[in-house]
Amino acid sequence: MAVAGLVVLGGCTGQGDNTVAGQAQEVADRAYVSGDGRIEKLAADERGEPVDLTGTTLDGTTWSSADHRGKIVVLNVWGSWCPPCVAEMPELQKAHETLEKSNKPVEFMGVDINESPETAAAFMKRVGTTYPSLRDDGGAALIALQDKASTPPATLLLDKQGRIAARVTGETTAATVTGLVDDVLAEG
Repeated sequence: MAVAGLVVLGGCTGQGDNTVAGQAQEVADRAYVSGDGRIEKLAADERGEPVDLTGTTLDGTTWSSADHRGKIVVLNVWGSWCPPCVAEMPELQKAHETLEKSNKPVEFMGVDINESPETAAAFMKRVGTTYPSLRDDGGAALIALQDKASTPPATLLLDKQGRIAARVTGETTAATVTGLVDDVLAEG
């Protein structure tokens, strides 16, 4: 496996907020442990079995990764309670918009964890995220992702056969996601 690049995590906001909620958020931000932004790309012959991820989106639609074979699927594991997830959400939206305009065979899906569908939907609306997300399912999605997304945020790219082709553990950027998509599409 080749390992390349690091993404620098931004600092948390809320400095000087003396409200109880502000102080609690500062403690949560400091206590949260995320991936380091490591990028892992798997050669086609190193990829495992196709991911079999199914679930219900925040709006109640049934979704399955198997229905998207033939496309690159970008999966982002996130939670609105996770500071790096919040920080990367505009970058993921930018990547989604860029790839959607390019008409490349790419599908985006969020995988929300550890919160109610109402909380997740309200967060996505507030930050302007337009791609869908799966509801928290008690950890079944994380199991389906073959232990490649143990801590949010994590972004996985499935190849056209549904196998994990790349992952970013920790906060990512639009440039990283679009670059990884282009790499996987270039495989033929």
